[in-house]
Amino acid sequence: MEKNMRFRKTSRKKGLTWLLLCAMLIPALAGFSGCGKKEQVKLTVWGSKASQEMLREMADSFIELHKKEADIEIVLREEDEDTAADNAVANPTQLADVFSFAGDQMQRLVNAGLLLPVGENAGQVIAENGGADSAAIQTASVDGTLYAYPLTASNGYFMYYNAAYFTDRDVETFDGMLAAAKKAGKKVAMDWSSGWYIYSFFGGAGMHIYLAEDGKHNSCDWNRTDGKYKGTDVAQAMLDIAAQDAFLNTNDDGLKEGIANGQVIAGVNGSWNAEYVKSQWGDDYRAVKLPTYTLKGEQVQMGSFSGYKMVGVNANSANTKWASAFAAYITNEENQLKRFQVTGETPSNVQAAQAQEVQAAPAAVALAEQAPYSVRQLIAGPFWTPATVFGTMMAAGNPDGRDLQQVLDELVEAAEKPEE
Repeated sequence: MEKNMRFRKTSRKKGLTWLLLCAMLIPALAGFSGCGKKEQVKLTVWGSKASQEMLREMADSFIELHKKEADIEIVLREEDEDTAADNAVANPTQLADVFSFAGDQMQRLVNAGLLLPVGENAGQVIAENGGADSAAIQTASVDGTLYAYPLTASNGYFMYYNAAYFTDRDVETFDGMLAAAKKAGKKVAMDWSSGWYIYSFFGGAGMHIYLAEDGKHNSCDWNRTDGKYKGTDVAQAMLDIAAQDAFLNTNDDGLKEGIANGQVIAGVNGSWNAEYVKSQWGDDYRAVKLPTYTLKGEQVQMGSFSGYKMVGVNANSANTKWASAFAAYITNEENQLKRFQVTGETPSNVQAAQAQEVQAAPAAVALAEQAPYSVRQLIAGPFWTPATVFGTMMAAGNPDGRDLQQVLDELVEAAEKPEE
């Protein structure tokens, strides 16, 4: 009897000792959910359609890197950067743990409480992307707080062209390019269904669309009636281009299809399609800054938006630690350079951007040439739909013969409405 009681007391002591050891070890085993048991982690990740294969490779590498710490499952979903904020705000419970988005959506996502601030590695992220005053970090921050991981510095656009059809002189002007394309029975493409692209005409004329200081509505002067160029002058210039047989209004998919079937021999687009265009045109692949266009009988340099793509972490994620780790991983120097090699998108990471292969890329050179004529894209949501209506109308040749001033007044009124 006495022996059995001693055994039970000893067993209890050993049990307590084991529990105490586990309690002491748990904090040290950051990747584990219990004593001797690996954490089970599932992450959902949004990325563009074009990046899915690349993201899968990065995800598998991340899983392998951390296999001793946790059993990680990463599920990829297709979601383009330019629509990420719309879907996130509309359906916040469906937002992925990690997602990429266009930099101009930052304020909207922060206002909705959907972005987790970058944690203890914020200093490293800032340093690797050019410092606190760099455009990449300024875009990734709101009121001095870093809310996202910069992914690319190439969210701008320029002109691709097939050198078999154009001379260096041709690509200096939109008129010259249209004339050369018409002679060849081909097309020069640009997406006028997007306010992002049609800004180039108004920006070149010295007109603006930008986010007001309150961060809730836009300021737009595209309907300007004074100054050297009026808004209606720009609209008429667009109509003159749209009337040319060699002009094609089309989106990304239409551009790629037109290049593949030989119809399109030049197009305004961005570096994310650089590798595709190169694969189609081979040695004739070229890229250059945007051309000038004819405005009131004068040649005016087309402007552009510049911007950054970001990776954010869902503030409501059940696995914020691992989501943050994955966001940091896919935006590090090595993976930004890999992304460039796959898609042609220029890195925001300063070391990756200095790589010889990046510096020599035609798309990167074209972005640098266009940079003096570009402005950082910071625009509230109400701009995009009326801009699409306007651009589509211009591309169709203003079929109803509407008064251009009235059309522009309606565009500006809608674009300046406060964001809900």
